[in-house]
Amino acid sequence: MNPFDLDRWQEVGDALLASPVRTLLSMAGVFWGTFALVVMLGFGKGLETATERAVRGMATNAVFLWGGKRTMPFQGFPTDEWLELDASDVEPLRQLEGMRWLAPRNQLGGHRGSGVARRGPEAGTFNVVGDVPEMAFIETSRFDGGRFLDELDLDERRKVAVIGKQVAETLFADGADPMGDWIEIGGVPFKVVGLYHSARTDDMGDREEQTIHIPLTTFRTVFDGGRPSVQWFAAVAEDNVSASDLEDRMKVLLKERHHVHPDDDMAFGSFNAEREFGRIRRLFSGIRGTTWLVGSATLLSGAIGIGNVMLVVVRERTREIGVRRAVGATPRDIVRMILMEALVMTSLAGFAGLVAGVVLCELASAAIGPDNPSFGPPQVDATATLIAGVVLVCAGLLAGVLPARRAAAIHPVEALRSE
Repeated sequence: MNPFDLDRWQEVGDALLASPVRTLLSMAGVFWGTFALVVMLGFGKGLETATERAVRGMATNAVFLWGGKRTMPFQGFPTDEWLELDASDVEPLRQLEGMRWLAPRNQLGGHRGSGVARRGPEAGTFNVVGDVPEMAFIETSRFDGGRFLDELDLDERRKVAVIGKQVAETLFADGADPMGDWIEIGGVPFKVVGLYHSARTDDMGDREEQTIHIPLTTFRTVFDGGRPSVQWFAAVAEDNVSASDLEDRMKVLLKERHHVHPDDDMAFGSFNAEREFGRIRRLFSGIRGTTWLVGSATLLSGAIGIGNVMLVVVRERTREIGVRRAVGATPRDIVRMILMEALVMTSLAGFAGLVAGVVLCELASAAIGPDNPSFGPPQVDATATLIAGVVLVCAGLLAGVLPARRAAAIHPVEALRSE
């Protein structure tokens, strides 16, 4: 069939316009299926974007590990004893196979604890942590000025601080430049050498921006009485190493060093970012799969509706088909004619649904904005559009196959006798 045959296209148009209400109602199912598919894909992508943005700024293969409580007796050590990590654990952990970055950290007041910082009349309660330079590769914040901590800060126990955006907004409410200025933490002066904001948009991002980082050695001297304790470790695995494997190696090593029973899984607590990111990825893969399943099923139901209508059309046009056969039309010509009508109906309805879905996603994207912390702008990518087009063509062919075969089976003589 020549796609540029204007007479054939005119015949198709006349056939569809012969009963416009029926044609529109038949196309409504395909329109709605395509529209729903595009909208669900767009908003699902927006939700995925918001989730990825919320966890941005933290290494996806990071492991956080801290001491817990013994639950099994071992080598004379009783149960219910709290385990304390210390500086002597640092080098053995750094030598572990697959370890890329290791950062011990202490926090004023312990986990979720805080300290009071002030500058002149301004004061606030913030997270005060003792860190090492490697932490910059684990919490990848965006610097607005200055730098992060370095080795000289640790070696010389310098009283320097790197502050988050919300700390600066509170202590430097007068608009002064924080860089090079001084703040007090627990009455001890610290010079601000760095200012940053978090790349994350969730509650953890706010928490990071309310944090003051000082050298771990300075923290121990000023706030911890010189004790070499480590409240927890943050680690990042090599690119070709699973974070779960690194987590297991860290626990095995620390159990040996602290005389913990090998089967005591409660002795050390941990958080595996790679595992959590994997769960998020699987969740959104499931959402995408469900979206395609529901959208394709809706498209299929619309195609079945068009197929049923085409069966009625074939019955109504029995005499016309008989005349065509009588003047030389082959069964293949009849099949092509019916398939073309079904494809045109499906394609027009699907294209209209596609356009309507994209327009709605664009309007929603403009309303939500690019920096909304709760929901990302809906997006419809080219791949999804291409796949939707293929599904539409398949639906159109499915809608026309049975009516086309029914029409091709009509005998010319019997058709001409029909009323």
